[in-house]
Amino acid sequence: MKAARWIIVVLVVLALIGAGLGWLSSGPQVGEWEDSEAEQRYARAYEDLLAELPEAPEQGEVETSHGTVHYLGWDGDGVGEPVLLFPGRSSGAAQWVENLPAWIGERDIIAVDPLGDAGFSVQTVAFEDTADQAGVYVELLDELGIERAHVVGHSFGGAVAATFASLNPDRVASLELLEPVVVADSMPLSTYFWATVSSLPLPQSWRDRALAEIGGTSPEDVRGDGGLMVELIDAASTGYAAALPLPKELTDEQWQAITAPVRLDLGGQQSLSGADAADRIRELLPGAQVTVWENGTHSLPMDEAEEFGRLLPTFWAQSEAEPAGGERR
Repeated sequence: MKAARWIIVVLVVLALIGAGLGWLSSGPQVGEWEDSEAEQRYARAYEDLLAELPEAPEQGEVETSHGTVHYLGWDGDGVGEPVLLFPGRSSGAAQWVENLPAWIGERDIIAVDPLGDAGFSVQTVAFEDTADQAGVYVELLDELGIERAHVVGHSFGGAVAATFASLNPDRVASLELLEPVVVADSMPLSTYFWATVSSLPLPQSWRDRALAEIGGTSPEDVRGDGGLMVELIDAASTGYAAALPLPKELTDEQWQAITAPVRLDLGGQQSLSGADAADRIRELLPGAQVTVWENGTHSLPMDEAEEFGRLLPTFWAQSEAEPAGGERR
């Protein structure tokens, strides 16, 4: 659990710092590996994480207008619509290794390495905005012959998922948002402050404190060993230069354009989705299932992997029939 929090600290801080650098850049860029050794470390950790799964995935690539999207795929039992997974920053599809064992076999699953971020996707054309970014995954579904999918996104992947669903409601069978950043409400100002501290040439103890403040953990946990997932993200953070648009808060009209059943799951102990996210979605989407997990953090898919292993297949099945109500846990 503590290692999972530290992982998400890295993801969020990298994204915030990367966004800040993007504001200062002279023009659009594409994401790319800048360190071959780090790329090799990432690839080893990625494959080692996949080796822990009960079933090896098919690995495929789809050519899009902005580059080549790499994905992992698992066949289901042929019943129900497939699932499309968007991970958080700097992890790629391997982020989902703690969740996938419970989902594999339920239905077809597609987990992407987001274009413009670390992974095996290769970006060739810069994104103009988040709508441009979301459009790539319409192309992915078209190429794979998928009419509609159950869309799941975590953190910055949750922002992509929400934007995708708002712009393409007819392609979404259901929408699961796990601690999405920015789109429902702005992140706490303290997150930006501590992210800035972590990026400055300050004593390591200060930077560890900053990362701990963002992640809701302790400096000791930050300095601990997090295993393969931390190795994966460390390689991405040192070797990959991401080029992604900063997510924007969706307007009321954009949220209300989403016609599929929606689940919003937030950390009650430590969240980066914004203080008003739950209330706003309850008001705008009265049929949405909004759950605040009392002991959850921004690392919610990892914090509650067992629960989501049970809840999401049920949600997907129910969404193909009728939406359900919300709850607080």
